[in-house]
Amino acid sequence: MYNCSGYIAGSCNNVNLFMKRIDLVHPVISGNKWYKMKYNIVEMKNLGLDTLLTFGGAFSNHIHATAHAGKIFGFKTIGLIRGEEHLPLNTTLQAAVDDGMELHYVDRTTFRKRETEEFLNSIRERFGDVYILPVGGTNKIALKGCTEIIDQIDIDYN
Repeated sequence: MYNCSGYIAGSCNNVNLFMKRIDLVHPVISGNKWYKMKYNIVEMKNLGLDTLLTFGGAFSNHIHATAHAGKIFGFKTIGLIRGEEHLPLNTTLQAAVDDGMELHYVDRTTFRKRETEEFLNSIRERFGDVYILPVGGTNKIALKGCTEIIDQIDIDYN
């Protein structure tokens, strides 16, 4: 049962279950994506950078959300997409392009090396001074935003 405070609630065998609907945060930058990106965007701006580069698959909600964040907050986005380009684009990648993301495709073998210093240096050589956000937007800075999810739980729980 859904109630208007953003929770799904249920009860069975003296156990109460509540689920916080963080998917309602934003229609595109939803769930934990907003919380993960929030302080990364701040860090990018503090560093004086105007381009965020990230990674994902062809159906990545993270790619879609990042592109939309760039459109809303006025920064450039680059998506390194695992695999080969297939045209026409699927709805996820088309939405990213529509929101201004520049897509580049990386073969699967190279994509697996995305966290190596060699690969990261090649990105900087190719794209210049960009803010690099890992796959799924998860890094130390993202954790700071995710802690805010707990702060929004306004019911008594243990």
